[in-house]
Amino acid sequence: SGEHMPDKKQFINELFRVAMPGGRIIIVTWCHRDLEEGETSLTKKEEKLLAKINRAYYLPRWCSVDDYVELLESNGATDVRREDWSYIIAPFWKAVIQSSINFRSVLGLLRSGFSTQRGAYAMFLMLRGFNKGLIKFGLLTCTKPSS
Repeated sequence: SGEHMPDKKQFINELFRVAMPGGRIIIVTWCHRDLEEGETSLTKKEEKLLAKINRAYYLPRWCSVDDYVELLESNGATDVRREDWSYIIAPFWKAVIQSSINFRSVLGLLRSGFSTQRGAYAMFLMLRGFNKGLIKFGLLTCTKPSS
């Protein structure tokens, strides 16, 4: 889960260091959307939403799947493949939110403390990010060169 790694380049370098030559590297991670042609960054609203999620879940800055592909290729990766699994994961957030909307769950949340409450609030932020196309769940695979 690369979203927990503050230095994405160092994270990828470490994956290549520990993988055997010819070995397969698999990354499954939360990402922000890829930038469109001509864009140099996310919008201010998108950055603000991600910053709220990062504070709630104690995460560093996110990157895009394109960013990971660049890092993999800069390490000489071959057979780089990517897939957007957002459509598979997105229903999870709705299900978690729906399952927690009952008296017992709300009472437990009120008793749980600020960190848990902030995490619960972040579920709504994640859902908003998915609905806006900002948050992606990416699968990347590649092969470490044999030599």
